Amino acid sequence: MTFRHKHLLGISELHPREIQTILDLADRYAEQNRNDGPREMVLAGLTQINMFFENSTRTQASFEIAGKRLGANVMNMAMQASSIKKGETLIDTALTLNAMHPDILVVRHPHSGAVNLLAEKVNCAVLNAGDGRHEHPTQALLDALTIRREKGRLHRLTIAICGDIAHSRVARSNIHLLGKMENRVRLIGPPTLIPAGAADWGVEVYDNMAEGLKDADVVMMLRLQKERMDGAFIPSEREYYHRFGLDAAKLTYAKDDAIVMHPGPMNRGVEIDGTLADDINRSVIQEQVEMGVAVRMAAMELLARNHQTDPKGVMV
Repeated sequence: MTFRHKHLLGISELHPREIQTILDLADRYAEQNRNDGPREMVLAGLTQINMFFENSTRTQASFEIAGKRLGANVMNMAMQASSIKKGETLIDTALTLNAMHPDILVVRHPHSGAVNLLAEKVNCAVLNAGDGRHEHPTQALLDALTIRREKGRLHRLTIAICGDIAHSRVARSNIHLLGKMENRVRLIGPPTLIPAGAADWGVEVYDNMAEGLKDADVVMMLRLQKERMDGAFIPSEREYYHRFGLDAAKLTYAKDDAIVMHPGPMNRGVEIDGTLADDINRSVIQEQVEMGVAVRMAAMELLARNHQTDPKGVMV
């Protein structure tokens, strides 16, 4: 299997073959998770620490379940009550944890690049569970696995990513991944929520749902990230839903077999109609959650394989 990295910090650094390697292994774990047979305890004896500096339900629970299913000793650190609140720097926290010799650190942080900085200071594998507006690599990978299982392929599809592109690390990771796999990617949203220069990313940009969704194979909705907004980016949620919220009428512009995705948490009636989100014939939102565990199991196994140390405990 082709995967050469000691950390998983972003999609931008991955080769398409490495993406394929993660997805192939995750596909096997997805099937294993649906059965009651014996599990492969490939992380038995290893310690996994989850450090979430931002609140999370799906991602943190998914990483915890993934680690436990592979036999890891999993520790969740309550960062809101940690020494960070007493003035300790991120680097000092990293050095303290490093002295405890963990094997895997899973980190979510509100500042872009913080996870990369931490990875430079520790001797263990680091997985980025989302950093600021930068990247969220395992979310893009689980989205890719969901698409591949639903569509039978992950190339030459038309994929529309709709909503708050400007504040979304999920969008950035998906743009990297889907572009590497030769897909046609469209970004749809109000100009205030489309980053400057987005048209130079190898994507198409639309501010009209009818045009952007035309003949799309996949419709990926994004949450309005109000916690990252400094100012008024939309007139109102009601107006936003009218123009950019996904409902049955707007979905008719996409292909008849188009699937609907959302990374969660959803604001029903703002980004997506609740009935459509629950439509088992179109929505794959619950499948995304399921694939998240499998993808994170695969990522941690591959990093554990590559995490070899010399007798002094220094990564080689």
